[in-house]
Amino acid sequence: MTEPNQPGHPDSIAHWQRIARRIRVPLGFLAAGLYLFELWRHQPQPAPVAWSLALVLPGLWLRAYAAGYVKKNRELTVTGPYAHTRNPLYLGSMLIAAGFALALLSWPVALVLAVGFLVIYVPVIASEERFLRATFPQFDEYSRRVPRLIPRLTPAPDTLIPAAPPVQPGGKISSGGFSFSLYLKHREYNSGIGAALLYLSLVLLRPALRLFHG
Repeated sequence: MTEPNQPGHPDSIAHWQRIARRIRVPLGFLAAGLYLFELWRHQPQPAPVAWSLALVLPGLWLRAYAAGYVKKNRELTVTGPYAHTRNPLYLGSMLIAAGFALALLSWPVALVLAVGFLVIYVPVIASEERFLRATFPQFDEYSRRVPRLIPRLTPAPDTLIPAAPPVQPGGKISSGGFSFSLYLKHREYNSGIGAALLYLSLVLLRPALRLFHG
């Protein structure tokens, strides 16, 4: 067993989760302020902005695809993107964030985003996996077949529906296909709207800031 103060102990993970909740909003403001500063400091170049689409568009697609499968806290989803990676939503967010860092060619923005992932996403993923492991006896087998983040090239076999009941009432395995109603329920279209606004800011915000500054 791990000692309470050792990494990996539940108390240590819970402590980091509390820290993550406290710094999430300030870190978001820091990232936004740094984004504006970097946008003010140098004009985005057309080539990096175009190349950023190679990260942002797959990230948006992956989040949209995953949102049409996942039923949070109720079912263990093992099909669609979840047959390739256990955290397609977070992976999609990482691709989008990396794309906008590339669009600005900004190492400071990239560093803040990387730190944000480590201090926020890592504890959240650990917490969610503890819940899934406690709720679904099939999760351990699923986690052995499907990577936590970096996707496998081929989908894991859909053979994770055993006779054993879930630990908690209502918990079950989801093996269905994409549901557009789930996509709408999770309001994943907001990611696309947000990305479109960020691209508009890359083109229009800097001239507007300079006009305001005089």
